[in-house]
Amino acid sequence: MSPFPGEIEVLAQQIVRDFTAWRHMISTAESCTGGLIAGALTDIAGSSAVVDRGFVTYTNDAKMDMLGVASDTLEAFGAVSKETALQMAHGALYRSRAEFSVAVTGIAGPGGGSAAKPVGLVNLAAKRRDGGILHREMRYGDIGRDQVRLGTVKTALEMLLELSQST
Repeated sequence: MSPFPGEIEVLAQQIVRDFTAWRHMISTAESCTGGLIAGALTDIAGSSAVVDRGFVTYTNDAKMDMLGVASDTLEAFGAVSKETALQMAHGALYRSRAEFSVAVTGIAGPGGGSAAKPVGLVNLAAKRRDGGILHREMRYGDIGRDQVRLGTVKTALEMLLELSQST
């Protein structure tokens, strides 16, 4: 039995099935979800044909060291920004053998928010090696840490499917 809610499990099953058929692999770059996206995918039997690797980059240093996020980007826009999410997705893609990547950075709470960047704010990016890219800024609200993280996993999986079908 999956530890993830049914809708996340269904999305992960579809990704594993479709990406296996297409022979495409995925890499993940996760901050606020701490590996839950990779966990949802690897919870599905056969996911080794699809999941190349996952990067958990909770600190700014990890984002720079593991994914190549520029310190200038973090200084100018902050860790929770469109610009950082896009660089995370790029780094996860080009530091792997995957054809697709997804990256998330946000404020799951309960603390850490501000007026400009409230709890529940998450920036997500998905990138395809041939150049396709998606960005979403989600404002889940202060709905609780677990719900922000699970909502982010669901959105990230939906973005992978959307990007894979926009060839």
